[in-house]
Amino acid sequence: MAPPSIVLYDAPNATPESWAPNMWRVRFILNYKRLPYRTVWVEFHDVERALRSINAPPTATGRDGRPVYTLPALVDPSRSPSNPVILCNPNMIAEYLEVTYPARPVYPPGSRALQSIFVQYLMDVVLQPLLPIMVPLTYSRLPAHVRQHFRGGPSIPSGPHRAQAWEAARVRFDQFAAMLEKNNAGDGDGVVAMGRELSYADFVLVSVLMWINRVSPDDGWIQVCQWSGGRWARLWERCTPYMNVL
Repeated sequence: MAPPSIVLYDAPNATPESWAPNMWRVRFILNYKRLPYRTVWVEFHDVERALRSINAPPTATGRDGRPVYTLPALVDPSRSPSNPVILCNPNMIAEYLEVTYPARPVYPPGSRALQSIFVQYLMDVVLQPLLPIMVPLTYSRLPAHVRQHFRGGPSIPSGPHRAQAWEAARVRFDQFAAMLEKNNAGDGDGVVAMGRELSYADFVLVSVLMWINRVSPDDGWIQVCQWSGGRWARLWERCTPYMNVL
């Protein structure tokens, strides 16, 4: 009998489909490592109840002292069906999957610290100009019955403000691409972050591209594919074999 499948808890949009970058980080690794898994869809207003029901750990503590529960969550019963591993932080999940299932590694030897710095810089610097446009667009794509659980939603920039928001993001992505180009002097392929093989850093980055593709397919995504000499479109194409949703 096959071992129990890994379970990934994810949040759908209105379609429903997987869209959130933190969830895609984990999904890419599962697909890349060819690990069997299934998805349990949990809407945002139901996250705490669902995760408490499986004894998942909180990921933070709110200002009121209450535990905060967030997605993704991964449940792996393969070693002990009665006492499965349950994790909710995407970086912790990535490291757990790498240690537990080392085939097809996403952390080349000696790269864990540098990849952590890469991911932190991507989150704290590169993505910041995206938030004023992507957060409102994301809110607008949530199912209506989910939006009503939030206290109003941010307005989507329009006209010149919308164009300015995408332009600010382009400038930051172009700066990041210039840094990555340093790997192209004979020891890189001009697509991935580290040499010629995909790594966790690439999956974190393409998860952001997936977010843009899902939330702004007819506007932002068309622009992003043209940024940085087409570098992000090439990375997307390289990762296409690992975009299944199981």
